[in-house]
Amino acid sequence: MLYRIEIENYFSIRDRQILDLTIDQKVSDPEHRFAPIFKGSQIRAPKVIAIFGANASGKSTLLRAVAFLAQMIRDSVSITQDFIPNCERFNDTESANRPISFAIEFGSIMNLNDETERRCDDGEEVEYGIYRYELDLGVSNGKVTKIIKESLKQKPMGVGKWQRVYERDENGAVKDSKSFSMSGYHHLQKTLSEKHTVISSFAKFSHPSAQQFLRLAQKILTQIEPINNNPDFALINYLRNEPEVVADLNRDLNRLDVGIDKLEFKPTQNGPSLVFKHAGLEIDMPWDLQSHGTKAIIKMYPLISATLAVGGVLLIDEMDAAIHPMILPEFINWFYDTQRRNKDNAQLWLSCHSAALLDNLTAEEIVLCEKDAKGRTSIFSLMDVKIRRDDNHYKKYLSGVYGGVPQLG
Repeated sequence: MLYRIEIENYFSIRDRQILDLTIDQKVSDPEHRFAPIFKGSQIRAPKVIAIFGANASGKSTLLRAVAFLAQMIRDSVSITQDFIPNCERFNDTESANRPISFAIEFGSIMNLNDETERRCDDGEEVEYGIYRYELDLGVSNGKVTKIIKESLKQKPMGVGKWQRVYERDENGAVKDSKSFSMSGYHHLQKTLSEKHTVISSFAKFSHPSAQQFLRLAQKILTQIEPINNNPDFALINYLRNEPEVVADLNRDLNRLDVGIDKLEFKPTQNGPSLVFKHAGLEIDMPWDLQSHGTKAIIKMYPLISATLAVGGVLLIDEMDAAIHPMILPEFINWFYDTQRRNKDNAQLWLSCHSAALLDNLTAEEIVLCEKDAKGRTSIFSLMDVKIRRDDNHYKKYLSGVYGGVPQLG
């Protein structure tokens, strides 16, 4: 469960922004909207985080920051350029050489390695707690050039002082710990690139703890670009090899009332072709003739399904762009369904403009982004705003009481 993120000097975020989603123990939760940040914790965080704000206010930047961190942890070992891609500093003179800084905190198994993972899978008791991952990037003349600090810390049961898992300094020297031992892997420091994270680099060479943390990062799935920008053939190839996902999708398409009775693959001279049986139509319809909204739902479905299956984190930008406002709450409700769909407390982070969705959300689930006259984004939870529990979020937001709306005139 991801519950805290800190961002500084990243795209439109100039000054350090801290988003803390932990929820007061006094807040009731009859609809199972919140979950413990780790197994057995009294501290909770929302399973759905909806980000609102005016155009260009920084909503996408917040999602991109989480996605970028996951990408660096997983895939930075593949960077071959002389700079770190997909990362820009704030565009003013003072920020040209300031570090870009990130930190995230999340709950998981402590002392994560193959043995603790096996014990957990076998139903044995393991210790849980929280982790803090920090990453600072060096900027020179506006160009992101290297990692200047990286660390992973843990706090068993979320109490006491932070304990080092590993720390890496600007020279690439790595201090290990019992939970992230360098024994037999000291040679990896000599080849550690200044653009590659410890986890990404060490996991490539089968460091057991690094591989476990890599798997955690792989549970973060993203759809930052508009959903209809996804290549159609990638989705079709995926569905062709996942009959169980197709079966689940068919079941849910009937419930979502998009006029489709069933989708299936039929053999053609060029291989299996995806076709749709529509209510009241004699002839099956091909993918190319489906509506923009139907395609968006079907493209989004595998991401939602996979996230719910592994208890991961899903980031979707502009989730409401092509989806009917009555279907969007249905997708969100799946993350509240602890009995069938979301048994492992998966999280959904979404940005949207559909203010009507606010009536379906609690204050703990709402995050707002604002940009000032100098182009600087600020991020805050509605928990940080003095409101009443029975406030009409829709009316208050559109009236400007909460902030995060366009200022016209």
